Amino acid sequence: MSLTHSAPAVTLTIAGSEATGGAGAQADLRTFQELGVFGIAALTCIVSFDPKDNWNHRFVPVDPQVIADQLEAAQTCYPLETVKIGMLGTPATISTVAAALKSQQWRNIVLDPVLICKGQEPGAALDTDQALKASILPLATVVTPNHFEAESLSGMTINSIEDLQEAAKRIHEISGAVVVAKGGVRLEGENAVDVYFDGTTLELLSAPKVGDVAVSGAGCTLAAAIAAELSKGASPLEAARTAKAFVTKGIRNRMSSKAPFDAVWQGGAAGIPA
Repeated sequence: MSLTHSAPAVTLTIAGSEATGGAGAQADLRTFQELGVFGIAALTCIVSFDPKDNWNHRFVPVDPQVIADQLEAAQTCYPLETVKIGMLGTPATISTVAAALKSQQWRNIVLDPVLICKGQEPGAALDTDQALKASILPLATVVTPNHFEAESLSGMTINSIEDLQEAAKRIHEISGAVVVAKGGVRLEGENAVDVYFDGTTLELLSAPKVGDVAVSGAGCTLAAAIAAELSKGASPLEAARTAKAFVTKGIRNRMSSKAPFDAVWQGGAAGIPA
């Protein structure tokens, strides 16, 4: 039987599993599906919030050989060109993922630079941050730091949109990647503002804030949406604009729960006015 339809672009996420479904690979795969790409995932860790301990993270890394096996299968099965990278979590995982990335050519490597996991010891978290900056950041074609990550990568304090613009420029300078620096709800003002910078074009991506508290999965969704759009052939700026609109709608249609945070619902984006 022959196929009569055009096959969708295949997009890989390398990320953790988050048991409540709000973030990580679960959020990435829903985003891929909504945006019309075929999503596949290689899991790097298992994260489960602990309701008995103020909903802090419980973090369990996947064995590096298991990660390598997942990536071998995915990379052999499909002619992959686009990957979104989320939570890696340990230097061993970072080394494994870096080796897999270097084993082939990629058109798009979208890095959501998750620097800290609350379930890690401070020393382990610092080792992970340094490994990520040394081994993964130089490979990225797009990087999507949140407020904290943008401060860490740029080495500056961010208190304003002007600061965020400067941070985006600095991160581009050290990485060579397109930067989408997320201000979100953390900067003052009525709008949630992110900054796009590719070395030439500087653009503010702005939308009215939906509440004043960060929503679980927003950062994952933005990076995954950029990856999905890039895999379909969009330019980085077009992808960033589409992703901003997509995540804003998902936040507006958020999922509430018994946890002290809401989660983005990617399925809520379809048909909702901007």
